[in-house]
Amino acid sequence: MGKRSTARRLAMQALYQAELAKVDVAAALDNLAENEKFIPETLSFASSLAEKAWAAREKSDREIVKLSTDWPLERIGKVDHSILRLALWEIDQQETPKSVVINEAVELAKKYSGEESAKFINGILGAYVR
Repeated sequence: MGKRSTARRLAMQALYQAELAKVDVAAALDNLAENEKFIPETLSFASSLAEKAWAAREKSDREIVKLSTDWPLERIGKVDHSILRLALWEIDQQETPKSVVINEAVELAKKYSGEESAKFINGILGAYVR
C-alpha cells in the first residue's frame, strides 16, 4: 500500500474515531499512530486530510444528504460516513484526480465496510462529480 493510500486509511480511521468517541481528530490520529509505525510523510498527509475533512464536515454532510436519496444521514454507517466526508473534501480540493479519490474511497469501503457500501459510496461520489 502506498503512502497516500495509507494516509487516507489513517485519515478515515481518525474521522471515524473522532465521530464515535467525540475526541479531537489530532488525538484520534495520535492514538492510531501509537499502534503502527509510519513514515513522517504519511502521518503528515493523514493529519492534513483528517483535520481539513473534519473542519469541512458540515458542508460534506449537506452534500451527502442531498445525494443519498432515501438514506437519511443517521442510516449511513459511520465508516461509510467517514469515507464520504474524506473523499468529498479531497475532491473539492482538486489536487488529486477525482477518479483516484473515488477509487481510493471505494477500496476503503470494500476493506472496512462491505461490497454494498462500496457501491453506495461509488454512486454518491459519482453523482457528486457529475
